[in-house]
Amino acid sequence: MSRREGSLEDPQADSSASPLTHLEAKIQQTHSLARLLTKYAEQLLQEYVQHQGDPFGLPGFSPPRLPVADLSDPAPGHADLPVHERLRLDAAALAALPPLLDAVRRLQAELNPRALRLLRRLEDAARQVRALGAAVEALLGALGAESRGPGPEHAAAAATDSAGVFPAKVLGFRVCGLYLEWVSRTEVDLGQLAPGGPA
Repeated sequence: MSRREGSLEDPQADSSASPLTHLEAKIQQTHSLARLLTKYAEQLLQEYVQHQGDPFGLPGFSPPRLPVADLSDPAPGHADLPVHERLRLDAAALAALPPLLDAVRRLQAELNPRALRLLRRLEDAARQVRALGAAVEALLGALGAESRGPGPEHAAAAATDSAGVFPAKVLGFRVCGLYLEWVSRTEVDLGQLAPGGPA
């Protein structure tokens, strides 16, 4: 009889623990993806600079922080916002990045057609940040917080397509820099939710 009662109690215990365990696993998996993409973004920015020629990469060179259509830097007060609001902003930025990275890849294919590894990294970055954005949106849904949805893609791509050579290089540098800023910001924000507290 006690064996039968135990078998009736176990599924109830499992069903109450299962959603939390699944959510924790989803948070951990998304956090790990963000951490990996932060490393990839650092490598992409370094490789991008290597292929742009002078004055890129020279000590003391600081290109102008041009505005980028549909995407801005994380706000100074980003870290002070509630974690769900931060993740909403992260998701919106991640949604804006793929068309920008695609446009930078097209420009680099014209400016540096032999830089095959750079072109491949840009293509991979667009695909990977799309996956991270989808994972963050799914996580927001699981937490009961809706994301704001993807921003307009065509305007962002058109803005980079119409640039001249040096402005195109600077804009590409900005996009790669924003990619690094937003994936690292997402990693930090997800770390607030990950088991064990802030990362």
